[in-house]
Formats: sequence, structure tokens, C-alpha cells
Amino acid sequence: MATADQVKALIRSHADGDDRRFYAVAIQVAARAARSGHGKFAQELRELVDQAKARANTAERDHGPRPVPLVQPRGELSGLLTVGYPNTRVVDMALPEALQMRLDRVLTEQRQRDRLREHGFAPMRKLLLVGPPGTGKTMTASAIAGELGLPLFSIQLDGLITKYMGETAAKLRLVFDAIQATRGVYLFDEFDALGGERSSRNDVGEIRRVLNSFLQFLEQDDSDSIVLGATNHVGSLDRALFRRFDAVLEYSLPTREIATRVMRGRLALLDTTDISWDAAAKAADGLSHAEIAMACEQAAKNAILDHTTSVRDFQLVTALKERRSTHP
Repeated sequence: MATADQVKALIRSHADGDDRRFYAVAIQVAARAARSGHGKFAQELRELVDQAKARANTAERDHGPRPVPLVQPRGELSGLLTVGYPNTRVVDMALPEALQMRLDRVLTEQRQRDRLREHGFAPMRKLLLVGPPGTGKTMTASAIAGELGLPLFSIQLDGLITKYMGETAAKLRLVFDAIQATRGVYLFDEFDALGGERSSRNDVGEIRRVLNSFLQFLEQDDSDSIVLGATNHVGSLDRALFRRFDAVLEYSLPTREIATRVMRGRLALLDTTDISWDAAAKAADGLSHAEIAMACEQAAKNAILDHTTSVRDFQLVTALKERRSTHP
């Protein structure tokens, strides 16, 4: 009863999570069956589609629109977005208490967004993450996505920004259309490439137009998605950007207490009884969270290659000092 093309269309739409297309093709199959004299089957198929739509509408009212599982964005979006489904949690991060409280507040507002809207308020969903490299900005995006069970879309700025007049703004429109259509966490990393100061002497007209377009799209965006901008160079950002974001989260190099938490977490599966954590934390001064984590991994690998699961104090301190030696 269904044609080969209809069967293929059903499979493609199911794989893409495109319910609307799936239902439309199913109705086409029902219509073809009715014309072929299979009236009972056609009626049953229509009823199944109606029931599925009703269940989907009920679920959306109860829980909000579910994310469409775009395993790989297609068409023009394929060069602009990458997607993943992180299982990172906030507990996996070593953050200062004040920053963790702000992040917890964002998650609470997202989980109770319907309750807020019933009283005329909107949850925080546009966040600017600022701070040195390796201090947890990208991991925060993964943690928000993991906590909320949402896909994490990373915007590829090298595919977004072009030298042709108007083309970058058109691509930005595609990205914000996706933000509206598919609930997720959208990360604009190295955000200063888009949000640089419009009065910069090195600026060109196209970059100014791109920033103006971004500001307009961001202000008009009323979706359920979470939009994150992350930058290592907050001083280069245009001042007009800050008021478009619901919150600015500031990241910094870890204190010795935070550094110790990072090291203990990374080495938790190994024997660390030989380690002086005070000495290790002192050796970690000036390193980012990411650099400390890499030093821990190196110390752990050195221990394993020495045929032991015990990380020695000198192995960790040496790895940390090697990381510091790469600093200018």
C-alpha cells in the first residue's frame, strides 16, 4: 500500500525526529490505502496519527517541547553547528561557591520555567560566560545541557563569518531559526569574534553589520533554548552586548582550594596517599582548571607506566611544574 518513497520518507523523518513530516507521510499512506479499497486500514492509520499527535501535544504542555535529536545538522546548518548530548553534571565541576550558586539558579529557573511564566516572568536563558581560557566556560555549557537533558549545539564561527557582504548575517539568521525551532543549549564560543567593539580601529564595515545583526537576533529571540556566549577577552566586547544577556557569569583561575578539588577529582580512581595536597596546590598556582586536569592525567599515566596505581607526590608536582613552564 505504501510506496517505496513513502517508506523511505517515514524512516528518514523518524531518524531526524521530524514528527510533523512523519505524520504527513503517514496520512499520505492512509489516503493511498483508501483509494486502493483498504478503507478500514486507512481509518485505523488516521486514528493512530491523531492519537500520536494528541499524546505529543499533551507531553509538550506538561514538559515543554522536546529537543529534536539532530545527530548531524543538515544542509547549510551542517557547516555552522555541531551537536552533542553531554552527560556532564554541575557536581563534576570545581567552581567557587558564588558561581555555583548562580549556575544552580539558572538551572532552577529553567526547570520551573512554566511556573515563572504563569506569574508573568521569564527564566534566565541568555548567558555571557567570561574569563581566562581553561576555567570552565565550555564545561559549563556541557553541564547545563547535561542537567536539563538537552542537546548542546556549538556554533562554528569559522563557518559563520565570511568575507562576503551580507552572507554572515544570513547565516546568523539560519542559526537563530534553529534556536527557535529546536530547544537546546547553543554555545557561541570565542564570542569576541562576533561581539567585538564596534568602534575598534581595526574594524571593518561588515563586522559592524554582523554585530548589529547579532544584537537584533538575540534581542528578538523568545525561544525556549539557552543561548551562551563565551569569551576569553571580555574587554574587547561591545558594551551594547551586556544588556542583551540575562546574566554574566565570571570565571577565574582556581584558588588553591579549588585546585585541590580539581586534582582530587581527576585522581580519584588512583591511590593518592603519598601526595601532599598543600604542596601540589602551591605548584598549581597560576594554572587554569584545564591545565591542572592535564597535569593530573600526565601524573596518572606516568604512574601506570611505572606499573603502579599509586601516584607519587613528585610525579604530580613535576607534571604541574611542566605545565607552568609552557607559560610565557
